[in-house]
Amino acid sequence: MPLPRRFYDRDVVAVAQDLLGAVIRRGAVALRITEVEAYRWPGDTACHARAGRTARNAALFGPCGHAYVYLCYGLHHMLNLVTGGDAEAAAVLVRACEPLEGLATIRRRRGGKSGPELLTGPGKVAAALGLDRSMDAHPVYRPGELVVERGDAPASVLVGPRVGIDFAEPAHRVLPWRFAAAGTAWVSRPIASLVPLTSLRRDDRP
Repeated sequence: MPLPRRFYDRDVVAVAQDLLGAVIRRGAVALRITEVEAYRWPGDTACHARAGRTARNAALFGPCGHAYVYLCYGLHHMLNLVTGGDAEAAAVLVRACEPLEGLATIRRRRGGKSGPELLTGPGKVAAALGLDRSMDAHPVYRPGELVVERGDAPASVLVGPRVGIDFAEPAHRVLPWRFAAAGTAWVSRPIASLVPLTSLRRDDRP
């Protein structure tokens, strides 16, 4: 069953945590989400909205429950799930997944690789799903070409700072907005920066 649109109509940090274990489905491929990062504007210079609204990032500004798909460095597409109200540019980046269905298709799209190397990175996830910019702004809360379904939440969660955001202000680089399922190999590197999640203010701001 797809996660309803109201699931995404919340603070991005809360949605990010709750997306762990959810299932992304496109055609014959189904993936369980194992790692995510939260991005939110205003107040987060790691967020793509920091430079204002453009044709590339328009989906980031809402409505919530839609995909924000962009091309990173001209090489890899990235899948984000838009959250919150239209006045807030916020989204959850899907960083890693575990395959549930369509392994042969996933391996073909990933050049014959196997094991966690298939899906432990946001570009790898988008490639496994066969995503490109045509899926930008696509609603993921109803059955269709790309949908996010309910899944089983992990027994425990790891948390730490986001990665690959050296351009952001120092206070924003250390925000604990990266979340991953504990006890699985289907998580991207570096793992050492993650610690068990015990308590976190979901509206944690710098």
